[in-house]
Amino acid sequence: MNSDEQHLNLLEIFHYIVGGLTALFATFPLFHLALGVAMVSGAFAGKDAPPAVLGWVLIAFAAIFMLCGWILAVCLIVAGRMLGKRKNRTFCLVIAALACLIQPFGTILGVFTIVVLMRDSVKALFEAPAASPAA
Repeated sequence: MNSDEQHLNLLEIFHYIVGGLTALFATFPLFHLALGVAMVSGAFAGKDAPPAVLGWVLIAFAAIFMLCGWILAVCLIVAGRMLGKRKNRTFCLVIAALACLIQPFGTILGVFTIVVLMRDSVKALFEAPAASPAA
């Protein structure tokens, strides 16, 4: 196994790890979602109760952030799988660029993934036909 294959295997593992961490951290707005639902359902009744529209805003933003985080987490995990299979290099490059938005681990992972995927020897690994199983 040459160094390019080792680097791709390590990147595959790290994509799984960062994808899992991203999915975990994407659940943090769950508190805001619950607070918004409580506001809308009237749990804060009284003369100083927040308006229901504020609850809807909290619900909308929390749902959007959670959904985007989970989508990014799934994309990171799929990109890790594609790195392991040596397929869809362009998809892996795009996800690596998006991973740079997740600081600090995603930035490190994204930069290293882009550096490795831009090598000519790695391009050749992705363009090589898949090895057929022994008959």
